[in-house]
Amino acid sequence: MKILHILNNGHSELPDKIIDVQSKGHEVKVVSLQKREESYEELVDDIFSHDRVVSW
Repeated sequence: MKILHILNNGHSELPDKIIDVQSKGHEVKVVSLQKREESYEELVDDIFSHDRVVSW
């Protein structure tokens, strides 16, 4: 399963623990909106190309 985590306020303890556990059995991508790593178009593409999206 492909899982996308969108971090609105950067990294914190709970999301980091969950991401760590999920990445052992799934393909996980993390995007931090605080760092503005990707363009809006890339983010929308990622949302539609992943099976599950979690926003923190």
